[in-house]
Formats: sequence, C-alpha cells, structure tokens
Amino acid sequence: MTMVTRKHAIPGAWKGLLAGWLIGLGGCGGGSNSATGSMMPPPPPPQDAPPPGPAVDPQYRASAASPFAAGCDGTSAVGTAFANAEVEPSLAIDPINPQRLAAVWQQDRWSTGGARAIMSAASADGGQTWTQIAMKFTRCGGGSAGNGGDYERASNPWITAAPDGTLHQLALAFDGAVLQSGSVSAVLAARSTDGGTTWGPTQTLVRDVDAFFNDKGAITADPITPGFVYAVWDRLTADNTGPTVFARSTDGGTSWEPARAIYDPGVNKQTISNAIVVLPNGILVDMYLEVDSGSNNSFASFGALIRSMDNGATWSQPVRIADNFSVGTRDTKNGKPVRDSALIPEIAVGPGGGLYYVWQDGRFSGGNHDGIALAYSGDGGLTWSAPLEINGAPDVAAFSPSVHVRADGEIGVTYYDFRSDTSAAATLYTDYWLARSTDGVHWHETQVADPFDLALAPLTTSPAPGGYFLGDYQALLSVGQVFMPMFVRTNNGNLGDPTDVYFAPALSATTAAAFTAYSAPHHQPTDELRRRVSDNIVRAMQARMSGGRER
Repeated sequence: MTMVTRKHAIPGAWKGLLAGWLIGLGGCGGGSNSATGSMMPPPPPPQDAPPPGPAVDPQYRASAASPFAAGCDGTSAVGTAFANAEVEPSLAIDPINPQRLAAVWQQDRWSTGGARAIMSAASADGGQTWTQIAMKFTRCGGGSAGNGGDYERASNPWITAAPDGTLHQLALAFDGAVLQSGSVSAVLAARSTDGGTTWGPTQTLVRDVDAFFNDKGAITADPITPGFVYAVWDRLTADNTGPTVFARSTDGGTSWEPARAIYDPGVNKQTISNAIVVLPNGILVDMYLEVDSGSNNSFASFGALIRSMDNGATWSQPVRIADNFSVGTRDTKNGKPVRDSALIPEIAVGPGGGLYYVWQDGRFSGGNHDGIALAYSGDGGLTWSAPLEINGAPDVAAFSPSVHVRADGEIGVTYYDFRSDTSAAATLYTDYWLARSTDGVHWHETQVADPFDLALAPLTTSPAPGGYFLGDYQALLSVGQVFMPMFVRTNNGNLGDPTDVYFAPALSATTAAAFTAYSAPHHQPTDELRRRVSDNIVRAMQARMSGGRER
C-alpha cells in the first residue's frame, strides 16, 4: 500500500454481489420474535434522530430475551446487571455448509464487568433465525462444581470453526475482586460437532486463585493442520507483569496441553488482545498490543506479533507492527466516554498470505479523536507498511474496527462512528459501517445500521463517569463475495431491552461512498498527543481492573 492523500467522499451506486452469495436468505423485511431467534429490521429511530440515509440491508436478530433471573449467580450483587443486554459477539461459519452459523456473546452485562453468562446461538438457515443456548460456564448458565462452570460471571467469548465444521469456543470465567484474596480466574473451552446445537463438556485450560487474572482470550482452529486448535490470552499478576499465555490441542479440542507463557514483556508491562491467525504456509502469527509504563507514570502501547513455524511448539522474538496513538472515544457534547476498542486491535490474513492489522488511532486528527488505522504486511508479518486512515468520515470519531479478507482478496473493515449525531445533549446517534477495498488504498463504504442511540447502551461504572459499552469487539466474516457483519446496537426507546446482537449480510446495491485512504504527516507525535494517549491507556486499564471485577 502506498501513502496517499484523502479525497472528498464521492457518492455513487455500487452493484450488489447477490450472484456470488452462497446463502439463500430469500425475502427481506419483517418477521417474528420467537424464543428461537428472529429476522427483523432494526428498531426505528426515535423522532429526534437524524434523517435516515439510503436503505440498509435487512438485519436478523440473533439474540432473544434473557432467560436469567436476578440472583442466579448465587452471590450478592456488585454493580448493576443490565438484563436483556447482549454485548461483544463472535461469529463462526461452517466451511463445509455455510448455511450453518454459530455465535457467542455476553448475556446480561454487569456495570462492574463481565456478564451473567455466555450465550451461544446456532443458525441452520444462513442467519435468518437463531436458537440460543446458555453455556455452562457460569452458575446462571447452568454451571456447577460438578461440570466445571461454578463461576459468578464470564466475559470475552470467542468462537472458531475447524475445517471439518467442529466448533470451538473460549471464554473467561471468574469470581470475586480482581487480583484480590479469594478471587478466582479461569479460561474455559468447549466444542460442538453439530453446528452449535449442543456443546460437549466444559474444559478448564487454566484456573488461578488470588494473585493472577486471565484476560482477553481468543481461540483459533488451524485451517491448514487438521486437529490443531490454539487458545491464547494475557495473564495479569500481582507482580505487575502480563505475559501472553498459550494452550494447544492436537486432537480437535478433545484434550488440551498445559497452558504456558510464550512471551513475557517484563515488569510493568503487559500484552493484551492476543489473537492467532494462520498463514497459508502453516505459520502461526500471534498478534497482540503491548502496554508499557514509562517515567512519571506515563504509558505507551504498540502492536506487535510473534510467529511459530511448528504449530505453536516454539515462538519467535517479537516483531513490532505500529505505535498505538488511540485517544479514546467520547461524546463531545458532554464528555462522557465510550468503552471502545482503544486497546483491542484486530488482524486478518488474506488468501495470498497478506496480513491486515486495524486499530483505533488519533494520529490522523492530531489527537483530537480516533480514526480507523490499517497497516499491511506482505511477508508474513516481518515488515509492515505505514498506517493509513480508512474511515469514510475523518472529521468525527470512529471506533471498534473489525477486519476480514474474502477469499477473492477484497478487504472488509466494519466500525462505528458519529457522523449522524445531532446537537441534542441527551442522545448519541451512532452508525455502523462497512468499508471495502481491493488494494487498501481505494475504498467504498456502505452503511450497515441506521443511526441508533448509543446513550441507551449498558454502562460501565469505572473510572467515573463510566462509559457506554457495546463490547470490546464485534465480528466480521464472509461467504463467497458477501461480507457477514455481526454487531451490537441499542434498541431505541426500549429501556427494558437495551441492546441486541444483529447479523446483517452486506448483499444489496445500496449507495456507497468512494474515498481514498489518508496517511498521517511524517512528524513526531507531540507531547500533548502522548499525554492524551497515556491518559487513555490509564482509563482503559482502570475500566478493566477497578471496581472489583473484570471489565
């Protein structure tokens, strides 16, 4: 990718790719709300919302009403439980039968971190209808001491599909205050051989007490070497370290090797957002963000990776990708923050082995707000291009990107932004977008979701004044020539059902805007930008660790 100057957005028609789509969704529009899922348009915007743009593709609701009652975790409440609030989805598609989809998310999010349970959902008709299954990772979900799920809360669900269609999922489960006496932190896994309709026994990959906390896990089924499955996460300690921890299965998730650290940045440093992708030649790439503390209580972070040539048995020295200059996302009208993906970059591998790394970054606006940054590697992650800004409205904050590359090489990046927000102080109107490119420089952008009010989302309560939360990540995959976003939005005006998970295949010929990626000027970051970045890292880490629970 070469660095170029952004042009003004150019409206224009973009032909739909229906002919290349392998899933027959049939008619669009209304539908029913049943206990097994629904296909339906999103809730209409309230009357004070901005005028809607071009018609968006139909959105199929994957989540349903919560089955959990207050107190199902068997402990006294710490914080506010947002019943019927689903956040942070992950998606898998069966490579043998792409009409079979499975997803996981947090169900009934707590203001003080985690959720009452992890909910799984399965679809056998290409995502039109979904059946929800509570995972036995927590007491609310049916967990107990006897089945390995005797925990108060769970978080960070992740799901992956093996080449034979077997599903594997991973989640964090925990009790008590983080890194305090009596706290328990575990990484749990399960597998399904029937498309997610049922799940096998819960397997504990690690269980720590008191002085450790496991965070931000991800799971990857190897698409090249049959039977290999990889789990990775960071493990925070009371000694102020946070190494990357790795566990491996060589028999399709039936059993797991003992978890072990594969990279340790040292004291007063940590990794976060570890995720493994597999190159076409079988090399594993573990991407992560490293957070380092410096002098005068300042903090900085950068994206990096390690590689394995032998299916995870040994790992290379780190390769640096790019500095992270995220300043975080706020409602500019009242200063209230959004719990976004400032510390959660994502990575995807293309069919030729190219790697695409996306993250939030404030360098393009001089630290005024975050945009969506993209860097590219054509040599398996050894060297990287300079960052480009790839969001279509660079004058407003954009956040929480997801990235995926189709089999034909087209890049897709989804993200939220505030271009539709109004001057009304009580609302924060937010859109969800899909940007597509064949070269990483020239992009077309379509709207996935009409404006919704982010101010209705579940709140985190620390650091004050808290923040709006849809999840640390969303999901994006593809079938044929159709991108498949899965994301969370608020239900405008429905306070009893604050959020839902939606599946929205991008298949119609909606109006698109064309634009060219933008490169930041070549100059050193100012001291003020570094200060804002450091402050945002502190806020993001406090949001995960304060208040007595994982965040």
